[in-house]
Amino acid sequence: EQISGIASAMRGSGQDVVLITRLSPEKAEQIKAVHPLAYHAEAGVGVIGELPAPDGIGRIVVATGGTSDIPVAEEAALTAEVLGNRVTRLYDVAGLHRLLAHLDDIMGASVIIAIAGMEGALASVIGGLADCPVIAVPTSIGYGASFQGLSALLSMLNSCSSGVSVVNIDNGFGAGYLASMINHMEAKS
Repeated sequence: EQISGIASAMRGSGQDVVLITRLSPEKAEQIKAVHPLAYHAEAGVGVIGELPAPDGIGRIVVATGGTSDIPVAEEAALTAEVLGNRVTRLYDVAGLHRLLAHLDDIMGASVIIAIAGMEGALASVIGGLADCPVIAVPTSIGYGASFQGLSALLSMLNSCSSGVSVVNIDNGFGAGYLASMINHMEAKS
């Protein structure tokens, strides 16, 4: 009821698109009874309204180390799309040979979101290749001593690659929002 009420207020005040994150399937069904909701189950994201035409200055690349990172990646990608960005998804590129197969996408990006669990090395590798800002997102996915994403978080914070910033564990929304801000910046006089 609260989410539906907030969405109604936003739409009533002129908001064309409403993004709802961390949305369970049960809540999505309740909201669908009131609003035309597109529910993206893998990301746990709901979107009310049509995605806007992209108006950012370039393209955002969302890359994951493995397929287990895709839910966080989809949250980031959908957030960026709702905010008017073209997004390219590169999923499961943890092996260097898989990442280098997408070098044109990496070098053509305005900003890259690198999402990984385990030791979080993907952000440093991409940061070493790319000539644009990289937003690192540690995920709570991993085996052994990954400590629900803490290991990846610390590795990403200690990256030697210049231009890498880090958001909190599993914070796809924060990464997508920040990437959109970067992709919409123009030179200030």
